[in-house]
Amino acid sequence: MRRRLLPTLILLVSAVAAAQVVRTGDPVKRGLSETDFPRIQTLAEGVYSYEQLRSAGAETFTTVSLFVVSDVGVLVADGQGSVAETQRMIDEIATITSQPIKHVVIGSDHGDHTAGNRAFPADVTYYAHPTSKALLDAAASRADSSPAAVSKITPVERQTTVTLSGTEIQILFLGRAHTGGDLSVYLPKEKVLFMSEAYLNRIFPAMRSAYPSEWVTTIERAQAMDVTTYVPGHGFVESPVVLREELETARQALVQVIAEGRRLHMAGVPVADAMTQAQFGDLETWTLRSSQGPTAIRRVYLELDGGLK
Repeated sequence: MRRRLLPTLILLVSAVAAAQVVRTGDPVKRGLSETDFPRIQTLAEGVYSYEQLRSAGAETFTTVSLFVVSDVGVLVADGQGSVAETQRMIDEIATITSQPIKHVVIGSDHGDHTAGNRAFPADVTYYAHPTSKALLDAAASRADSSPAAVSKITPVERQTTVTLSGTEIQILFLGRAHTGGDLSVYLPKEKVLFMSEAYLNRIFPAMRSAYPSEWVTTIERAQAMDVTTYVPGHGFVESPVVLREELETARQALVQVIAEGRRLHMAGVPVADAMTQAQFGDLETWTLRSSQGPTAIRRVYLELDGGLK
């Protein structure tokens, strides 16, 4: 009888734990402070998430990286937002393994994930979608400070696989989402999927360079995969149960923002007015709503007007 009840008991404990999680991207509301970071969590054997606080005006939230440790080297998915922050992550990784970092996946080409890449060893192999590679190469040609742009980048148009001491790591392009070249990192045996900025956990949908409707489709492709743990690029890394729930919440948030933009567009409201008039219901309290709400409406209008190729 006890053996039959055990799975039910585990489910009940997981459900209670999930219910107790404060669903927010705001560390203050979570009772966390700067001294609680950086935070490393073990997701599977040799697979870790790394959360570091960053600020946007008065608001703080986390930027998340992933790293995979083996006895022949380390793969990192996404750097941090400055050389100092990325070096701090490298130093933290060194407390877990003495193996060198050999591979860096550029899941998002935005500066909060690439601006510190100069801290990585000079001989690492970078992986980026061709769209992201072109942006980083263009930055290099302008003598910009994007360090990844001056390093060798292997383009990943759809999928490539890196194997580290028997650990299979798939680098995937699931579709345009937060940027035109979002890459995800999938470990099929461990059933871990790092989605970079294609998954924002309780962070208002940031659409500066997004493809709103395609972003929804990209998340749905991820949801159809054999995954236990979905890892976001921003927001807290939770239990697998909560992360799966919050991925669906993120998808619904995108749908909600698109619907509000479409409503205003159909009503003939000029985009400048729509950016201030938009109301997002329960998303009004989400982290970065004030800065990202107007940007999202502008991007939805651009998509509706056929301005996104």
